[in-house]
Amino acid sequence: MKGERVAQLELLLRSHPEGLRRAEIARRLGVHRSTISRYVEDLSEHIDVYEENNLIKIRQKEDDENIALSIYESLAFNLSAEILINNSEIQSPHLASGLRKIAMNMRSYAPKVSDNMLMVAEKIDQEVQKNRGKNSKYNTILEVLIDAWVTGRIVRIELNNGDEIELAPYFIGFRDENKTRQPISVTGRLRHTKEIITLDITKIVSATLLDETYTIPDNLKPFKMDKEKEDSYDAIDMVPLKLELQEKSALNAFRNIVHGEISISKDQGNKLICSFEAENSIELMMKIFQCGKSVKIISPDSYREKYLDYLNQIISSYN
Repeated sequence: MKGERVAQLELLLRSHPEGLRRAEIARRLGVHRSTISRYVEDLSEHIDVYEENNLIKIRQKEDDENIALSIYESLAFNLSAEILINNSEIQSPHLASGLRKIAMNMRSYAPKVSDNMLMVAEKIDQEVQKNRGKNSKYNTILEVLIDAWVTGRIVRIELNNGDEIELAPYFIGFRDENKTRQPISVTGRLRHTKEIITLDITKIVSATLLDETYTIPDNLKPFKMDKEKEDSYDAIDMVPLKLELQEKSALNAFRNIVHGEISISKDQGNKLICSFEAENSIELMMKIFQCGKSVKIISPDSYREKYLDYLNQIISSYN
């Protein structure tokens, strides 16, 4: 778990080059603030992490590749930002910050475009302040959803109708439906199911990161809005498990997780071999752990190694 937290910390800091305060990092990672120093120390063994004005940052190396935008590319971003201002009730301070960075980088060779970008950024900030309460709540929820998407963590969502769900985000952005552009939404898989849903972010009351992780399946097909033409496919990340069973009753432990058809046979040594596809989740590991010596992972090797690594993390936490 510790190594996973350090990896999540690196992703967060790379997503926020301007730096993050320790309290904000703790909130986004879902840990106590007192543990952040240890994670920062562990991360600094691999990359150059430093603190400036109470902000934790990753120091960019001289040979790091910088994004160089042409005047046309920069102007395209600027025009897109203006369109977003005029067609969205919600404004993002991150858009203003990004425009300012682009503007400052091109000030020497395109001062007019740079000035216009700074004006657009200022207009965005004014809109953010004008509707501070609404914008702040929306952007806080959006940041949590983005963090969940970037770090591969399940998020608990409370909707404005009182429902509470747990979601594995697969995509965040605009979507087209009935030939009209809809608000920014999050699309993902409902936990413990194969169901893919899309939520308007303005309908979300709160979002909380959970410790459970997920992976987006490599064979995931594009989301189709036309139900009549939609092909059936597995939207959930499944693991093709092959287990050696000491007793058949051990399979009862897997009843509450998503799984495919179970096939049972005997090998040459007359041992029970069970094969089935199961959801790739922390719950699956917990079920295998619950079985103790009654179940042994035969394949795939990658999942067996992942399971052993998880057990070693548990053991090391007691040392």
